[in-house]
This record gives sequence, structure tokens and C-alpha cells, in this order.
Amino acid sequence: MKKLTLLLVALGPVLAFGQDNLILKLEANKKTDTNSDKKYIFSKMVNLENTSVKNQASSGTCWSYSTNSFLESEMMRMGKTPVQLAQLYSARRVYEEKATNYVRMHGAVAWGDGGECHDVLNMYAKYGAMPQSVYTGLHYGTDKNKFSEFQAMLKAMLDVVVANHNGKLTTSWRTAYDAVLDAYLGPVPETFTWEHKKYTPQSFAREVVGIHPEDYVEFGSMTTSPYYKQTTFMVPDNWSYEKVYNVKMNDLTDIIDNAVNNGYTVAWATDVSEKYFSWKNGVAFVPEKDYEDMDDTEKKHMFDGPMDERHITPEMRQKAFDNYETTDDHGMHIVGMAKDQIGRQYYIVKNSWGDKNDYKGYIYVSKAYVKYKTTAILLHKNGVPNELRKKMDLNRERD
Repeated sequence: MKKLTLLLVALGPVLAFGQDNLILKLEANKKTDTNSDKKYIFSKMVNLENTSVKNQASSGTCWSYSTNSFLESEMMRMGKTPVQLAQLYSARRVYEEKATNYVRMHGAVAWGDGGECHDVLNMYAKYGAMPQSVYTGLHYGTDKNKFSEFQAMLKAMLDVVVANHNGKLTTSWRTAYDAVLDAYLGPVPETFTWEHKKYTPQSFAREVVGIHPEDYVEFGSMTTSPYYKQTTFMVPDNWSYEKVYNVKMNDLTDIIDNAVNNGYTVAWATDVSEKYFSWKNGVAFVPEKDYEDMDDTEKKHMFDGPMDERHITPEMRQKAFDNYETTDDHGMHIVGMAKDQIGRQYYIVKNSWGDKNDYKGYIYVSKAYVKYKTTAILLHKNGVPNELRKKMDLNRERD
């Protein structure tokens, strides 16, 4: 297993659900003489509208930051003025739903900050949305997210509930749980005023944001399930057991290419634990050699400009997923395409770790990396190539 995974195991449950943040800290502390903006020359081919880079700070809420960023870009694509959406409103609603699921499953499911891109759309459909200015989620004395104490308290409470000391569950555990959410994230207002008009979260979603959740689809790629059918997304953070459409590996990049070239951005879930994903340098690719097989000189110069990449196969991708080399670490937002000085194409990816890297919060990710390390993508169905929409019957009207 990889060094990062071993480190997570060693540190135990305190960090088990903060992998997004742990990776950020490891990258930030890594000393390097390389500045990729001096070694790579990127020419933007497509650069779609998106809102400012945010910072999820010490929370594993990348899935909410990335997908709310995606929804903000969807507003812009539809000709609307974008609103910074409340990432922690989406997250809070997920923590409510996840708690119900955890108790019903007697604690036999993953717990923590983590979630998936579809969680934001599901919460939007059920609970609506809010501007970030109305619901910051910072109700416990900090100006940035810091979830360690908060999540530990939620987990401890739920484990007591699941232990069932009374012989049957009380009617008050949910009230107590929601009170902790209120204490840390703030009570959810039934109504709020935004730009001199009164809204509920549902009316704000309907009248201001204006997307239709049923128009969005999620894709993965596994050799273990039939292609072009829905299959359960088998990762721990898929606490709601949602299904994704299973497509061939090359379809993933074909879908993203078609979407971006036609004005649609993409929410992207992926593995970022590889040494060849460098947040500081703002570049991710798949070198021909495994990192463990490189000598010290090769490791030192890994980001000294474009290198030959490994040829990725569906079998290689599946093996990495099955043996835990590929893990569902992080969510980001694909907002464009670029090419380097040798003509290799990359996706322009907006992250939620602030703007303290070589590309001010963005990272250039090669197509080989996306084929190898993607766990799922989510986008508007009209961004999918028509031939694939037909194969999966995505053109039909949905309930």
C-alpha cells in the first residue's frame, strides 16, 4: 500500500475522514526547487466561466465545494449572475441524512466529512440552496472551517445511539444530534432576505439558481459491471448507495472533452494521493515509471517539464482501484482545457485549497491521469456526446 495510505492507518480515526486536508498539508510542507510555471508552458484552449477559488480549510468537504462551484458555473452557462452558494448548507443537510443512515445501518457504514458530487444535487433537490453569506457554517469561533472537534463529537454521539443502552432507541437522539449541528454550523433559517427579497431555501433554489437536478448525470468506469448501465458506486463515501452510469475508460475523457468544448464544466471525483499529483506545482500526470521505481534524481526532477506518460488501460485502471492504489480522495471542478509546449492536452481544474500554488488555485491534469485516477464525473446530460446519450437513454424525460 502507498505511503499516504499507511500514514492514514497509523494516525487512526482522527484523520481518517480528513484526507483532503492531510494531503494539502503534506504538499504544503514539501520543499522543492521546482516551479512548474517556469518549466511548463500552457496554452489555454478552452477556459469556461467559473467563480473565485475557495478554501475548504480543515474539512473534508471538497465534494461540496467542488459541486457548488460547478453549480455556480452552471448559473453562468445559463446566462445568470452567479451567486456564491453555501457549501456548508449542503454539507449540513448531508450530515443530517447520513446520521439517519448510520443509525439505521447500526453504524456499519463509513462516517465523516466525506461525500460525493451527487450529494450536493440530492440535497439541492430536497432542501434547496442558500447564499454563502446567509449560511457560513462558521458558528464556533473560527474564520475558517476546522472540523476535527465537530466531527468527533457527531461520531461519538451516534455511536452511543447505535450502542442502544436503553434497549430501544429513544425519541430524542435526533433532537440532540441536530442541536450539535446548530451549535457548530448554526441553525438553518426558515427564511432569509437576499437582495431585498425574502426566500426560503427551496424558493431560492428555484427562482435564483434555477437548475433542474434531474438533468444531471454521473459516470464511473469499472470493468466489473456491464457498460452503459447503472451500477452502485462502490466507494466508502457513497453513504447513500447512489448508482452511476458505467462507461468505458476512454468514454470518460470523451465525455469531458465534449462537455468542455460545448460550454459545460464538469464536477470531478478522483484520487490525489499519488506523488505525481502535485498541488504545489499545479500539475498532475502519470510518469512512465512508478514513483517507487525512480531514482532520487528522477524523483527530484519529476516536474521539470513534460515527460513521457504511461499508456493507461482499463485493466490497469481496475487493478489500481481494486488494490486501493486508487482511492476516492478528493472532488474538484474541471473548467477548461489547455496544451503544453509539446502539444499534450490537459484539463484545467479548479481546486478548493485556496490559491497558494503555482497557478493560483488551479491545476493542470493530463488526460492519462484522468483516465487512470477518476472515480466519478458529474455533469449536465446535454454535455454528453449524443451517441452515448442514446446508448444510455439519457434523452428521455425524467421524473
